Amino acid sequence: MYYFRGRMSTSNKIRILETIRQGQIGGGESHLLSLVENLDKSRFEPVVLSFTDGPMVDRLKEMGIQTEVIYTEKPFDIGKWKRVKAFIESNNIQLVHAHGTRANSNVFWATKKLKLPLVYTIHGWSFHDDQNPLIKKVRVLGEQLLTKRSDINISVSASNQQSGKQYFSGFESVVVNNGIDQHKFNPARSFKDVRSELHIPKDVTLVLFVARFIHQKQPLKLISAFARAVKQLPSLRLLMVGDGDQKPEALEMVKQLGITDQVIFSPFRQDVPDVLAAADIFVLPSLWEGLPIGLLEAMAMGKAIIGTKVDGTSEVIQHDVNGLLLPVETLDNTLPQTIIQLTDASLRERLGREARTTISSTYSAANMTKQIEAIYDQLLKR
Repeated sequence: MYYFRGRMSTSNKIRILETIRQGQIGGGESHLLSLVENLDKSRFEPVVLSFTDGPMVDRLKEMGIQTEVIYTEKPFDIGKWKRVKAFIESNNIQLVHAHGTRANSNVFWATKKLKLPLVYTIHGWSFHDDQNPLIKKVRVLGEQLLTKRSDINISVSASNQQSGKQYFSGFESVVVNNGIDQHKFNPARSFKDVRSELHIPKDVTLVLFVARFIHQKQPLKLISAFARAVKQLPSLRLLMVGDGDQKPEALEMVKQLGITDQVIFSPFRQDVPDVLAAADIFVLPSLWEGLPIGLLEAMAMGKAIIGTKVDGTSEVIQHDVNGLLLPVETLDNTLPQTIIQLTDASLRERLGREARTTISSTYSAANMTKQIEAIYDQLLKR
């Protein structure tokens, strides 16, 4: 599939290729959308390459951004490399910015062949402690190759950077935190009534999960914990927004646990601020993270957060100050009671207020974009 295929720039603007693994909406994709939206269009002309189709591609089309889909779900898909090179060459690209491992693994060869500068934003490492040791070793070697081939590596959190230094000798990166559009994610704005739309009573405490239904995000663990919590407190509801390979199992699990009336499922939505405005508690029970954008968005909206003590999340959340942090290993026991604990409206209000202050002071989309533009300028001057 092609969009605006082969369109050339007729201006003197710098053509930047922003490339990402997929067109579905996730943290890295939200980051790319925010970056493209905030780039100084008087100087830069972004072009996007995604390796699958999806809602992000549709959103980019609506924004008038030239977008290409070269389909592959494989990292290091050598069969696509020449096609990627031809696209970069025919579109007068001057700098390539890869978002995530899979994207970089499929553009770095073309970038080096064309002698273009390459920026690699690490949205979370592809290796993790819970992997098979052989798989983990292969992925560590893959990341080491990619980080060495990139001209500048960007870590989205200091803990993400530290993990790189732990595994790779001589690893260097610049920390640029993910940023949030604080006008779009502003609880003082007016929002549509998502509760009425989804037939969720106004007087229940609504727990929200917005993420891909994948192993990393642990949606099944959340459902299990919620089932225990709702038996103690029937006035709870759980709204789960997203798609992914574990969603069929999640739907079946809710039936088996007998909580179909208390759990509402929704596919990915473009109106995330409206969804967040409807919620009371935001839960992200991840096994690992880079710097989760969904978490930052919920904090910007002043929501009470439950997160896990993993890279990225634990860098943003200070336990019992601007959210609650739970060890991954004890979620089975601690998550149900923590959900019940946050039915206390005064506690939610205190944590949510501090969460919003954290975002206002540190995680701005405008500041993030300025830092990345400075990196582009630095490389283009070489």
